[in-house]
Amino acid sequence: MNKPRILLVEDDTSLGPVLKSYLEMNTYEVDLVDDGREVLPILQNKDFDVCIFDVMLPGKDGFSIAKEVSDFRSDLPFVFLTAKTLREDMIKGFKLGADDYITKPFDTEVLIFKLNAILHRNKVIKPETWEFQVGKYNFYARERKLLFNEECIKLTPKENALLKILCENMNELTQNQIALMSIWGNDSYFNKRSMDVFISKLRKYLSQDKRIFIENVHGSGYILYVQD
Repeated sequence: MNKPRILLVEDDTSLGPVLKSYLEMNTYEVDLVDDGREVLPILQNKDFDVCIFDVMLPGKDGFSIAKEVSDFRSDLPFVFLTAKTLREDMIKGFKLGADDYITKPFDTEVLIFKLNAILHRNKVIKPETWEFQVGKYNFYARERKLLFNEECIKLTPKENALLKILCENMNELTQNQIALMSIWGNDSYFNKRSMDVFISKLRKYLSQDKRIFIENVHGSGYILYVQD
């Protein structure tokens, strides 16, 4: 599954790496740069789906970067994430073509929703899928139902969420950290042990189709395989 790619331009050494990690846990690929002069060269060599610009940056400020980026790639959406809260700065940002102007401090969950809205609008992220064919099983995530022939298994909320994320990454690695953060809210040792228990339950539920198996990739995560 291709992940949306974000160019994050932020020079705050306490915020930049943390925000990069948070975005990556929410299934983005993120390139972090801390100097405005690096932006255009990296855009000339890599494709991105959206950019996040701080305004106050060394080398070149975020407004100047936005003007250059708009001239270079007018279809590339960008948002400002900045401590500059004056109304005239916000207006300037939107006049430069920003999709949003977010002031610090900010809610990281709201940022994710705003980025997803931009990516949905640009058809980078497909609409969320709620029904899956898993071998001979039909999985209906909205109803939390797993069907095999006439048999229906009613899943608990966590079983359902875990199976859904495995199906979304079918035949690919679902990273432990991403699953734990999105379902349990943190990636503690005890939550990892809890997730292992839920994986065992899912293996049991899916055991009637021998083509299906959930592989543990030690230290990394799980892969839901469905053999042809």
